[in-house]
Amino acid sequence: MNPSGQDNVLGTANVKTLLRQLAIPAITAQVVNVLYNVVDRMYIGHIPDIGALALTGVGVCMPIIMLITAFAALVSMGSAPRASVLMGRGDNEEAHYTLGNSFIMLIIIALILTVFFRRFAEPLLMAFGASENTIGYAMDYMRIYTLGTIFVQFALGLNAFITAQGFAKISMATVVIGAIINIVLDPIFIFGFHMGVKGAALATIISQAVSAIWVLRFLTGKKTILKLQKKYFRLRGSVVGPCLLLGMSPFIMQATESAISVCFNSSLYRYGSDIAVGAMSILTSIMQFSMLPLQGFTQGAQPITGYNFGAGNADRVRQTFRLLLRYCLTYSLILWAICMVFPRLIPSMFTNNEELLSYTAWALRHYMALSGIFGIQIACQQTFIAIGNAKTSLFLAVYRKIILLIPLIYILPAILEQKDRAVFLAEPVADFIAVTTTAIMFAYQFKNAMKKLEAGKKPAEA
Repeated sequence: MNPSGQDNVLGTANVKTLLRQLAIPAITAQVVNVLYNVVDRMYIGHIPDIGALALTGVGVCMPIIMLITAFAALVSMGSAPRASVLMGRGDNEEAHYTLGNSFIMLIIIALILTVFFRRFAEPLLMAFGASENTIGYAMDYMRIYTLGTIFVQFALGLNAFITAQGFAKISMATVVIGAIINIVLDPIFIFGFHMGVKGAALATIISQAVSAIWVLRFLTGKKTILKLQKKYFRLRGSVVGPCLLLGMSPFIMQATESAISVCFNSSLYRYGSDIAVGAMSILTSIMQFSMLPLQGFTQGAQPITGYNFGAGNADRVRQTFRLLLRYCLTYSLILWAICMVFPRLIPSMFTNNEELLSYTAWALRHYMALSGIFGIQIACQQTFIAIGNAKTSLFLAVYRKIILLIPLIYILPAILEQKDRAVFLAEPVADFIAVTTTAIMFAYQFKNAMKKLEAGKKPAEA
């Protein structure tokens, strides 16, 4: 899109066409991002002789990896939607401050996380479900991966500002470039140089570094509307506070994935074995595949929703949400059907160990039993974020993960006879309750927000 005409396009172009133009590159980027995140595990699972144990070892690293990416989301998913609303109001100066302050926050976060996880990785991994058989592989991976924390923060945290301006293809290229490099380097380092899991981690941080450089070059270049400039780097409470508050919902959604992974792993290790924990590693990867394309839809919708909400155009906000809901629900139902009908299809990408594959296929049907309705949850919750309703979005994130899912992981095994099956069933039970609650709350609050917007109140009051 043309930067000079960006505001006009977001506010006047056909919503369906615009959503597709923004969402398709975002979805492509998210699908590729899945490969980016899981390709290591695909290769690791096929290492001769040690593949199953190595995959389990890297699997217990997922809580730390999720937490690192969650902090990127804390900044980006709060700041980028806010920047869109500010541009909709015509306040580009404040939008520039939002970008500049986010850049500094990401640097500070990266430094803190790197030091912390370099120091405490081993005891954390043991607490997360590693065993004497798998801790060596986990530490080999984390010692290298944590060195690239700054690249993760820049690549994920700043790329959202490219999407927020409507440059969906540029944003997609950030992920695609990194993913291609990762996919090419993985087999070279893992098998060619015989580096095993160390090679997988090294390939990942190199690819993330290239993605980070790509983002920084664009946001300091001529095409961008919002540009990284030193004069906007001074941290201001009036900028940082609202951004972090709005980002708390996606942060909790991702950070609690880390806690949930710990709960699942520890509970499955208690009732099952290393095989059960390995299966959970694969299911986590599949859930990432389920979530990230949905996030691609919401990333495409976010600039349209945010800009038009800031501009007071309620009809376009409604139209964008209806399309987003339709697309998200259709996708989640298709994925659910594939998992139910062909439960061995996706797990077979991660392992050729028959025992692990059979167990994972059985667990998949339980774990994703109600994933078809999750499109409703993500469409409603992300729209709350796009229109600046931080409190409700935050509550819904806490409600599903902390209030519902974590207790169910421990309650259901105490009730049902087949303990490992009960652990996997915690996910669909939580999904059903959370989606029902979210739909009811959204129907009421979104309707009221649109009425206030039509009455001429400012977005902050709506």
